[in-house]
Amino acid sequence: MSQRPAVLLIYTGGTIGMWADTTGTLRPMDLAHLEDQVPELSRIAVDLSSVAFEQPIDSSDMRPNDWVRIATLIGENYADFDGFVVLHGSDTMAYTASALSFLLEGLQKPVVLTGSQLPIGTIRTDAKENLITAIEIAAAKDGDGRPMVPEVCVYFEYQLMRGNRTVKVHAERFEAFRSPNWPVLAEAGVHLRWNPSAILPHRTGSLKVHTRLDDRIAVIRLFPGIRAGWLRHALSQADLRAVVLTTFGSGNAPTDPDLLGALQEAKDRGVLLLNVTQCVGGRVEQGRYATSQALQAMGVVPGADHTVEAAVAKLMFLLGRERATAAVEQAWGTAICGEFTLA
Repeated sequence: MSQRPAVLLIYTGGTIGMWADTTGTLRPMDLAHLEDQVPELSRIAVDLSSVAFEQPIDSSDMRPNDWVRIATLIGENYADFDGFVVLHGSDTMAYTASALSFLLEGLQKPVVLTGSQLPIGTIRTDAKENLITAIEIAAAKDGDGRPMVPEVCVYFEYQLMRGNRTVKVHAERFEAFRSPNWPVLAEAGVHLRWNPSAILPHRTGSLKVHTRLDDRIAVIRLFPGIRAGWLRHALSQADLRAVVLTTFGSGNAPTDPDLLGALQEAKDRGVLLLNVTQCVGGRVEQGRYATSQALQAMGVVPGADHTVEAAVAKLMFLLGRERATAAVEQAWGTAICGEFTLA
């Protein structure tokens, strides 16, 4: 193996890997010709290898089995590479990054997800900078020769963010992502400026790749005027195991008795109810206001400062690992990989 860091590039799909043919139609690019589009790659002191999904997936079509596929690819190649860069569409990147953070237990190497708002072959593309810097981050070592970022993260428009803290906040700007409740791990300018206190500490032991996710969950966004009958219908699915309720502000909900009754009926059937704020930033403080005291009384689980994306991925992960709802509820309050902050 070369003395230079080895990085594996995994192309799943998305805008970053598209190029315009002679007719102007966007098509997936052959990674074998990546240096034709990004000649700067030849100047990076990294041994770069690549693997691509046979059929690139638009990130809107990403499913839990695709998250497992990416995690398995990383596990199969883990011993041979110093870091990994996952090229991914931006729309659901935060979901995939969150899922990988749970599936890759004991991760000690960088897994950097990146993408772009414009295809790599266009003049004003953000793809080149995102790709080049993501590779540099995946290869970066500290003074002791250890990876600088031993966790799953997202790099986009000069900022490196913890994957399970990241949310997409803009459909058009290059600054498409934010980490509202956790500091950035690094910023790219003339130099890469690391924020060591925000990065997960190095772990010991071997990597364990989990492959079981249970997607029998729902996400229900509360809104003014939501009807109890509609909510009751949504909660009545026979195989439903858990629900992420995205609530107002610091975890508040309507106090309509019929609506609360619908939630109680689901709770009585063993459905786990989780309270996550629909705000971009901030945390749930369930019971602080009268409008969340009923949720507290019925045993809805407060979601602290989990993002919706992290809550979805963590629920699927815990439900895949535990059969009993009580065990999932108990495990929820433990931070597995820096996904939430204890009060």
